Amino acid sequence: MAEPLFLARYIEKAGTGTLDMIDLCAQAGLATPAFRQDGGQFVLTLWRPQGGAVGGELPPAAPSGGTKLAPSRDQVRILAKASNGVALTELMQVAKRSDRTKFRHQVIQPLIQDGWLEMTHPQSPRSPQQKYRLTAQGQALLDEQAKGKK
Repeated sequence: MAEPLFLARYIEKAGTGTLDMIDLCAQAGLATPAFRQDGGQFVLTLWRPQGGAVGGELPPAAPSGGTKLAPSRDQVRILAKASNGVALTELMQVAKRSDRTKFRHQVIQPLIQDGWLEMTHPQSPRSPQQKYRLTAQGQALLDEQAKGKK
C-alpha cells in the first residue's frame, strides 16, 4: 500500500502520509478515513462527499505532478530553512535524506515547480555554488501555514 502512495508522491516514506490523509479529509469536509487490518491486509477506506457525484461520476482529479494540495511537514521545514539560500546538503539534513538524486527529484523539483523554491544559479543546476532559496510565493505559503497554527 505504501509503495504506490510513495510513487504517486502522496507520502514521503512508508506510513508518513497517514496524518496528512486525515488532515486533508477534514479540510475537504469528509469523514475521517477508516484504517483496519483484515486477514493480514491493510485496508484504507476513503469516504465520498455527502450528496456526491451524480450517475457514478467522480469529481475532477487534482492536477498531477508537483506537490500535494498542502506541503508536508518536511517540505515546510525545508522552505523555512531556505529563507536566505541554503545548499542542497543542508536541506537533505532537514529531511533526513541521504540520496542526493532522489531528494532533488522527489522533494526539491516539486517545490521549484510549484514556485515555492528557486535556485540561486538556475543556468547551472549542478554548480558547486548552487543554493536554494524561498520565493515570495513560498514565503506567502509559510505565512499562511503560521496563521493556521495560531
